[in-house]
Amino acid sequence: MPMPLDDRCPRCGAAFHCGIDDGASCACTGVRLDAALQQRLRERFSGCLCMNCLRALAGGAPLEAGQPASPAR
Repeated sequence: MPMPLDDRCPRCGAAFHCGIDDGASCACTGVRLDAALQQRLRERFSGCLCMNCLRALAGGAPLEAGQPASPAR
């Protein structure tokens, strides 16, 4: 049975299920974000972000959805 999409991503607005309180580990625990990015996320958003946003941010996407990514250095 699929999990209910009972949460809303504060970055993109997508419905998703946060699994942090489920019996198993949440899928987001497998996404690697550096400490500086984690701090910026805590300062900017309250609550969990969806997996698509977490993956995008881990890949260098800007904090705000719909903004161009920073050029690679």
